[in-house]
Amino acid sequence: MADATRLDALIVGAGFAGLYMLHKLRGMGFAARAVEAGSGVGGTWYWNRYPGARCDVESMFYCYQFDDGLSRDWEWTERYPAQPEILRYANHVADRFDLWPDISLNTRIVSAVHDEDAARWRVATDTGEAWLARYCIMATGCLSAANRPDFDGLDEFAGRVFHTGRWPHETVDFAGRRVGVVGTGSSAVQAIPEIAKEAAHVTVFQRTASYVVPANNRPLDPAEQADIKARYPELRAAARKTFGGFAVGIARQSALAVSEDECRETLARAWDEGGIGFLNAYRDFGFDEAANRRAQDFVRRKIRETVQDPETAAKLLPRHVIGCKRLSLGDDYYAAFNRPNVALVPLADDGIGRILPDGLTAGGTRFRFDDLVLATGFDAMTGALARIDIRGRGGIALAEAWEAGPRMYLGLMSNGFPNLFAITGPGSPSVLSNMMPTIEHHVEWIAECLGYLRGNGISGIEPSLDAQDAWVEHGNEVASKTLRYSCSSWYLGANVPGKPRVFMPYIGGMPSYMETCAAVAADGYRGFDLTPG
Repeated sequence: MADATRLDALIVGAGFAGLYMLHKLRGMGFAARAVEAGSGVGGTWYWNRYPGARCDVESMFYCYQFDDGLSRDWEWTERYPAQPEILRYANHVADRFDLWPDISLNTRIVSAVHDEDAARWRVATDTGEAWLARYCIMATGCLSAANRPDFDGLDEFAGRVFHTGRWPHETVDFAGRRVGVVGTGSSAVQAIPEIAKEAAHVTVFQRTASYVVPANNRPLDPAEQADIKARYPELRAAARKTFGGFAVGIARQSALAVSEDECRETLARAWDEGGIGFLNAYRDFGFDEAANRRAQDFVRRKIRETVQDPETAAKLLPRHVIGCKRLSLGDDYYAAFNRPNVALVPLADDGIGRILPDGLTAGGTRFRFDDLVLATGFDAMTGALARIDIRGRGGIALAEAWEAGPRMYLGLMSNGFPNLFAITGPGSPSVLSNMMPTIEHHVEWIAECLGYLRGNGISGIEPSLDAQDAWVEHGNEVASKTLRYSCSSWYLGANVPGKPRVFMPYIGGMPSYMETCAAVAADGYRGFDLTPG
């Protein structure tokens, strides 16, 4: 570390969070640099290139809000943007604001150790580069650490193995090939219909059936886009007042306050409209089991209407509460099982038996295929941080501090790790919200905080243990009152063996969360210990 480059702030990651953080700090006169493991910017949208990859937030609202010129000039082509278009947008942002000189690509952070004497973070990389930074800002993303299951025999498979979260950059040709797909979450919902168009045969291995509502994607009419841009200030202000920062808020009416027929008619309109607003049709879908069952029954009816084979349709029927796992969007998912070259295999409790050189075993049956696609999702929220050796005050490892689950104050900082920030960390709305305004909120809060520290001669900041414990307890209490807490999902880390079961995102909603963050800052960063120097 003798030759370490000194910085005010080192930003880990060059996705949308890292890009805006870098732009913001440079504009404030901080010496800042972003470090990115990939060979390009874009984060999630750099790595996730699988067939059909698409955002489930409408393009006109899945974009930065901080620059009016950027909002006016960029033209989206579809209602829901596909991965290549989002990646082009990320590169356009890096070009427009000349961010490239301060981004290190192909560089993975392996350790970040707090030097108490120097009041700096000593950061080492896999390339041998090193930095000494007063502030370390983790912009590593919530869904960036691919969850690659440790299946017996996986290394012995003779064919090609792909993970949706680490897809090759070159086009993958499935023509004439037999493909096994493990998983039926959001990535699989998008990929399976596209792969089935090419492959000779696709066998889908399902652990838990998913609720899938249509996106009803379509090209964006230029006049419609111009109208939205003209009303951006009011539309975005209204979105900030909704639970998740989306363009569509949650209805005020209870699903149980209307007849079953009226409820079905309302849900039918939401279904035809498409998008995640389906669960916003009534206010109590997330809290009342009887109300939630009405939404469940509606989707199950749609599955039976769409899937022609009754046995296959029965296998695709989800049994859990709708919304406790992430709702998937897909226009062709259920219809894909009407194709003669697509088969569904529900997995028993023991799951996949063993991977063989030419396929796998499950439930005592052998299945043969040429390619294996692992649509097994991510080690969400904490996975990217856990893969870095982060050590705070007294040499304590973050992995040790979070052994029973992640503990952060406001999802921004963790006690014992001074001057270490996380953007959209555990304990913030993050994955339960529109990620773009959520990212912007955190970036702007952190930037304002660093400006406050600099202006007041403060060298260090970290949350007090009491404030952190109170926030974690509050988050757990709010989550326990909702149905999202009622099933095993990646929100709780249930998809990763051995990971503590803790509901990681804050479910109290964006408006109340943003008010809390603003009040904390206005009160001299209440709940934080500040070190003069």
